[in-house]
Amino acid sequence: MKTTQHTADELVAILRLQHVPNIGDVLAKKLISHCGSPTAIFEDKKQNLLKIDGIGTHTIKHLFDLEHLEAAEAEFNYITKNDIECTYFLDDHYPKYLKHCIDGPILLFKKGNIDLAQRKIISVVGTRKITSYGTAFCEQFIEDVAPLDPVIISGFAYGVDVCIQREAIKHGLQTVGCLAHGLNQIYPKVHAKYQAEVLKNGGFYTEFWSTSNPERENFLKRNRVIAGISEA
Repeated sequence: MKTTQHTADELVAILRLQHVPNIGDVLAKKLISHCGSPTAIFEDKKQNLLKIDGIGTHTIKHLFDLEHLEAAEAEFNYITKNDIECTYFLDDHYPKYLKHCIDGPILLFKKGNIDLAQRKIISVVGTRKITSYGTAFCEQFIEDVAPLDPVIISGFAYGVDVCIQREAIKHGLQTVGCLAHGLNQIYPKVHAKYQAEVLKNGGFYTEFWSTSNPERENFLKRNRVIAGISEA
């Protein structure tokens, strides 16, 4: 497992925090900042956590429920077995622009050969029902920006997304698909045939666990990562 910066206990604590209802990325970061680390949160007393501004009884009602620890351990085992790299929001290799987003994921799961360091990063998304004009635009756009050697970020969805990523690969550019589900599947399934190409020329990011399916609300959450990760 490529999680050299974190012990198993630390990663399980991060996952455990992710699994608690009512605690999103903003509140999670507030708790981590106050306590010093994810593991410290679960070593603290509930009455101390209630003193944190914005943290109420309702928010941490289920924080110490063992079901979240059990779920975190199960996901940790999946990550370990499948050689998934985990990128914590305070890590050096966490996408630098996404660090500036207050609601950026506290943890990103990563597969492939993604390298965003010292690179220009462009996100491109669009309609799922791409026209011949849209296809021509994607081809011309990638041809125009290729000399800059940017990383092309998209959602690996139907239409513009997969078109721009395939054009990036044709021109030898790195491309990253941000997914709205866990790394145990590809949606839409028909795009599985392009998965190996993307992994070879970049890879995939997701904030979603292996237990997550491509639900409608996940795509809305995913979009903030696509936007936040890039310069343009």
